Amino acid sequence: MAKELTDKDTDLLREGVCIVDFWAPWCGPCRAFAPTFDALAKEMPNVRFFKVNVDDNQEFASAHNIRSIPTLKIFKDGHVVETLVGMQHKDELKAKLEKFS
Repeated sequence: MAKELTDKDTDLLREGVCIVDFWAPWCGPCRAFAPTFDALAKEMPNVRFFKVNVDDNQEFASAHNIRSIPTLKIFKDGHVVETLVGMQHKDELKAKLEKFS
């Protein structure tokens, strides 16, 4: 299961491969994508999965130039290595994550 990330605990992204799902409760595509994201979190224990509610964590979302949601950012050792906007297919997202882990 993905951990909720806030403005205060972004240091969790500094090590290893992490993926952050920027979302909002009112966003239909975000809600539709959530089961895919959660399923991958269970399948890929070597990748850390996080969610950021952009309404509650505007500072973090702004720092990462989030303009539309869902947006996914893949981090490796604290650096963004890929940004994906919109819903993603499970197999394609898994392949992208495996490339970095």
